[in-house]
Amino acid sequence: MTVRLPADLRGLELVVTRRLEGLLQGDHRGLLPGPGYEPGDARVYEPGDDVRRIDWNVTARTSRLHVRDTVADRELELILAVDRSVSMAFGTAGPKEDVALAAAATFGFLAQRGGNRIGAATLEPGGRVGWLRPRAGRDHFLGLLSRLARPVAREGSGPGRLDAALARVARLARRRGMVVVVSDFLDPGLWERSLRQVAARHETVAVEVVDPWEVELPAMGVVTFSDPETGRRRTVDTARLGRRYREEAKRRTSDVHRRILRSGAHHLRLRTDRDWLRDVLSFAVDRRRAARTVGRQM
Repeated sequence: MTVRLPADLRGLELVVTRRLEGLLQGDHRGLLPGPGYEPGDARVYEPGDDVRRIDWNVTARTSRLHVRDTVADRELELILAVDRSVSMAFGTAGPKEDVALAAAATFGFLAQRGGNRIGAATLEPGGRVGWLRPRAGRDHFLGLLSRLARPVAREGSGPGRLDAALARVARLARRRGMVVVVSDFLDPGLWERSLRQVAARHETVAVEVVDPWEVELPAMGVVTFSDPETGRRRTVDTARLGRRYREEAKRRTSDVHRRILRSGAHHLRLRTDRDWLRDVLSFAVDRRRAARTVGRQM
């Protein structure tokens, strides 16, 4: 389904909450984790303790098995790290920026309804990184969403740096919570290291936004393409390039998936020519099933 975002962001809220609320109600292992938490004191392991809370650093130092209690915190802190570089303006079935906005809104509306704090880091053209401090409240979130809804620049001032945006999140998001990274991950930089730093402290979901032409180039004869970020132009024969293009796209897709999982983040891929909310729904269901399987095995 081609993405058609409502002009009114409040209309988007209705679309999101009506289709997802029923799925997630009564089960915190859906799109969002449960209440936030901060690490508490370490103590000696006792029979019946959750083995997932074993503190291996303390155990190694003392030679006795220790677990670390957690201090409950009713509020979750959600950081939306959204790529707004020039490549996100591209799209043959609809701009990738529309899908990025929809994904950010999906997580944000669900968090906002629980009274949680929401902040954002934005990767702008030319490598600039914007930061909106996490705050609670509906007005704050709608203002944040309005900023994310501003059109992405169509002409470049140089490529963005996803690693810089993630590094800023790792530095400023001190409270444990959830980080949702929304990008096309076309940045060839060393973003994996920064993503790993984020995922080491926060539950992290990497939302990759893909256009069908980035997977398979249709045969259109000889075409001149222009890189919107650098301005470079190149003329190619799409009929001859087709096979090599598909192979390279497949390699890049596998590489992005592998790097995201290796960093410790969850991976959700959305396409501009598909129903983005249906794919988010499938992602939530898969995560719930995985969580239940792990719970039965513990």
